[in-house]
Amino acid sequence: MIDVSQDAGLWTVTLNRPDKANALTEEMLRSLVQAIRDAHSARALILTGKGRIFSAGADLDAARAGLATSPLWEELSAAIARLPGLTIAALNGTLAGGAMGMALACDIRIAVSEAKFFYPVMKLGFLPQPSDPKRMAALIGPSRTKLILMGGQKITADEAQVFGLVDRIVPKDDLMSHAKELAADTLAASLGIAHGIKELCH
Repeated sequence: MIDVSQDAGLWTVTLNRPDKANALTEEMLRSLVQAIRDAHSARALILTGKGRIFSAGADLDAARAGLATSPLWEELSAAIARLPGLTIAALNGTLAGGAMGMALACDIRIAVSEAKFFYPVMKLGFLPQPSDPKRMAALIGPSRTKLILMGGQKITADEAQVFGLVDRIVPKDDLMSHAKELAADTLAASLGIAHGIKELCH
């Protein structure tokens, strides 16, 4: 359910459970954490999903069994943030709940126009993972972060781009080719220079 491919320094990690809106089970979440840790040598990494939804967050049954508050979510976003290579979230559709943390941890986020973004953690009676509000606020400011987390708003791709939550909206058929285009200069650059620029951007 987590597919990993490699091509000359470019890693692509794909959520592959489209019949269940790519909702994450504990097994999938553990596989994601391991895949990201294994990708430490990647020059660039693209994170995407199969089907029409990037991820609905935690699988409902797994969430009720405790996955909603698992430390694995924080481990995943931290592992992504620690990668020295360029990380690109290629959001093929709607992004919801705890799955937002992995996109927030990426360096660049591109999305299809059909995507929507929401994080109904308060309504469900849980706190978000600690790093998610901080990363979101760094991108879109504290008021808009509260609009999503406390106001319960579902925002469109256009709103997300205006807010700064996503960097670019691309046609669905061009999503992966555009993500690869964004990675091309990093893949061609000196490893030390590419890593150095990422460090300077922090």
